[in-house]
Formats: sequence, structure tokens, C-alpha cells
Amino acid sequence: MEWRDEGIILGTRRHGETSAVLEVMTRAHGRHLGLVRGGRSRKQQPVLQAGNRVDLVWRARLDEHLGTFQAEPIELNAARLIDSAVAVYALQTLAAHLRLLPERDPHVGLYETLAIMIDNLGEADGVGELVVRFELLVLEELGFGLDLGECAATGSREELDYVSPKSGRAVSRAAAGPWRDKLLPLPAFLRRGAREGADLAAIEDAFRLTSFFFARHVYEPRGLDAPEARGGLLAALRKFYAARAISHGGTAA
Repeated sequence: MEWRDEGIILGTRRHGETSAVLEVMTRAHGRHLGLVRGGRSRKQQPVLQAGNRVDLVWRARLDEHLGTFQAEPIELNAARLIDSAVAVYALQTLAAHLRLLPERDPHVGLYETLAIMIDNLGEADGVGELVVRFELLVLEELGFGLDLGECAATGSREELDYVSPKSGRAVSRAAAGPWRDKLLPLPAFLRRGAREGADLAAIEDAFRLTSFFFARHVYEPRGLDAPEARGGLLAALRKFYAARAISHGGTAA
């Protein structure tokens, strides 16, 4: 069996003395693994770095076999991102989320979104927002999407300040009433049609929002922990915003 596709490298692991098992997110074949013979060579190592976009040929005798990859570079993004802790942790977080999906299950929309995100991971002030939006897409692909477009109680599209932890639907300020303390904050940048950017406080609220639904619907039922890289990303973002605030004479929020 054989196919050709483009993919974005999520990671590698050693196999024997000279080879590597390559994990990629492909456009048409989903998250896929394959053996790269000589993958630990000086020639191959710069190509087989997380974040790089590659042209792939996969071959195997049977479809269920691991198979082998031949990988040729299209975009070597890793060298551009490696010096940014925010970018590195973000990329590791995205890869961890993609591993929640069944292997070889196509998700073209996620692949396209991942490619766009990698192009923008070098801009640290936008990374938190991008990762949260990606997490919402992953939840949707897993069948647990949130409905943030209108109020669950009234149908209103105005002043959507909260999310119901039970239904995953938005709740307006007026409808929240005495239950607001039991609801999850909905950051303004996630509201439909929002144009404002996200500050650190909004990003942290957004991460708490997605964390709640990942824990309830994915991690706890599967007996998994949240990816460590996600905590590293939040720490790196806090450090970035704190440094920027100092340089601007303000506060991180």
C-alpha cells in the first residue's frame, strides 16, 4: 500500500540505533505514524523537527502496519520557533490535543487550522487566543462542542458573559441572575463577532473554560491528565505578559 500527502510534524521517537518513528498530522490521513529509516542521521534530523511541514510518502504491505515514511521538507518552521518558550509549549500543547483524536481519522479542518497557527506562533501576544480557539475546535471534533452564539435561556445574542457548566451553552448577563457564581466566565474575545484582543486575564479565563470541559468529557472518562505542556504554556505566557508590562510601565493584565 502507498499514499502521498503533506503533513505537519508533531514529534518523533527513537527506533533502534539509526531510525525514528515519525508522528505527523496529515491533510487527508489524519494523525499518522510511520518509521523513517535513517531518521536520526545529520541530514534527516533538521527535517524531522516538530512544526515542520513535509511532503510524505507512506508505504506498507498492509494498511494496519506501521509502515515507512519518506519525508521531504516543504517549510522548516522549527528553526524559527525554537527560541520562543511560548511557541514551543504551544506546539507541544497542540500536538497533545491532536493525540486525543483516533489515529488515521481525517480532520482536514484541524490540519488547516494547525498550519495557520504555526505560521503565527512566533507572535507571543496572540498565541494564547489561538490555542484556546484550537481547543474549542478539538472539543467540537470530539463531539463536545460549546454553543457560544446565543443565550441558552433567552436566545439573546447580547451581553453573553457566562457559560453553563452543565450544557456548555452561553448565558447572558440578564439571565444569569442569582446563578452567576455557578457559571463559567465567557471572555469577551470568544463572543460572536468580537473584535477586541485578549489580555492575560481573559486568556486565563478562557483556559479555565476549556479546561473544565476537557476534564469533564475527555480526561476524566479516559483516565488521563491534562498535558504538562499546557501548564508550561500558561507559565510562559504569564512571563511574557509580565515582561511586556514592565517594558511598558504597566501591569500584566
